[in-house]
Amino acid sequence: MGSLYSEHQTWLHRVPAAIKLIFFAVLGSVQFLLDSSNVLMVSALACSLLFASLGRATYPAFKLVRAVLLAGLLIMVFHAYMHQPVLGMVSALRLFSASLLGIALTLTTRSRDLLSVFESLLSPLQRVGIKTERLALQLAMMLRFTEHFFVVWKRLDDAHRIRTGKAGGLTILAPLTIKMLVSARRVADTLELRLGE
Repeated sequence: MGSLYSEHQTWLHRVPAAIKLIFFAVLGSVQFLLDSSNVLMVSALACSLLFASLGRATYPAFKLVRAVLLAGLLIMVFHAYMHQPVLGMVSALRLFSASLLGIALTLTTRSRDLLSVFESLLSPLQRVGIKTERLALQLAMMLRFTEHFFVVWKRLDDAHRIRTGKAGGLTILAPLTIKMLVSARRVADTLELRLGE
């Protein structure tokens, strides 16, 4: 499976995965408690500076950031059409900030490190009979597939652009869906073989 993880070492690579996950989760949650567009603008600027501080490690994620910006723009246009421009700006700023934090986490944290964090956080549930290893694996797989989705999308879009000179757009939706289903089937088969279920 493809990964957005960057081998180009940054200062954020040296921060333990547990601290990054907790810090970004708290910051991302705070975004949704704030209503002031001015405060959210400052927050978006801070998230942008954090993201930019990763330097070359951000190169693989440029297309993803552009997609987030486009989504934010569409949200603002929709809310402006509904005569709620401030709400549109607030929603777009929240999306932008939370997305940058998530991308920064993905670029600088290996999947196995996140899996270890999930297993540690969920381990108290073993006392009430819950099989936390499987729950942690499911959470890690969900994050991994989200990351893989964007990697495959970028590859297909690049291939389409080389062939036609244009962005893939909706024309790559069908092959993207097929590739994701094939990947999911392979992972399911592998897990079945390894786990014996």
